[in-house]
Amino acid sequence: MKRGASLAALAVALPLLGGCATTLNDVRGGPGAKLDPWENWNRKVFAFNEALDEKVLEPVATAYSNIVPQPIRRGVDNFFGNFADAWSAVNNFLQGKATAGVYDVMRVGTNTVFGLLGVLDVATEVGLEKTREDFGQTLGVWGMGTGAYIVWPLFGPSSVRDTIGLPMDIAASPSSVINDGATRYSLTALSIVNTRANLLGATRVLDDIALDKYNFVRDAYLQRRRSLVFDGNEPPPPDPTEPEESASEPAAK
Repeated sequence: MKRGASLAALAVALPLLGGCATTLNDVRGGPGAKLDPWENWNRKVFAFNEALDEKVLEPVATAYSNIVPQPIRRGVDNFFGNFADAWSAVNNFLQGKATAGVYDVMRVGTNTVFGLLGVLDVATEVGLEKTREDFGQTLGVWGMGTGAYIVWPLFGPSSVRDTIGLPMDIAASPSSVINDGATRYSLTALSIVNTRANLLGATRVLDDIALDKYNFVRDAYLQRRRSLVFDGNEPPPPDPTEPEESASEPAAK
């Protein structure tokens, strides 16, 4: 995934660290329910992903976190982050944000040359801050609405727009760029386990605070994705008394 390879629990925790009309108005089931016409099916997939995480991902990630020293895990993060920075640069240019794109290119060049192919995050140390853009955000910037909320097996929370962008994001990951089969699968597994290990604390917080975890994850995901499309400067939510067509997401930037 986006995003790096991620399974259900990754996508569940990520929102914490941060044909349907695009609106988050208050309706039954939470502010995101209006975008969730397939809720019954989504809840079944969500339950499957939760079980998979409980039985497989979380135990493996916990063991990985206990065995692998934190500096090595940070290096793994940086390595995958370097690929993400390159894809972020492409999306920044596609969104018309040339300055941000140039900074991403500079980050990739600095970390690749001076950071042992990205294992060390030298760029951040010299003041080149990370931006994270994906193709779903690019589609949103160019005016595509969120569409219906979807929960995918293994991949977790998404939307029609983000689902359309997902194949492009996956194609830009290191596991897709490298052709060797064994190396590709190893990188995919490492990315999943390492990212899941980083989110163990966030998952515990989610378990403690969410009365309805499904609603909480859905609303957090939709709100976070909307904020990312608008770079944190999203317009106020539309007036629920206005006609439906006025609630569509405007083209950003």
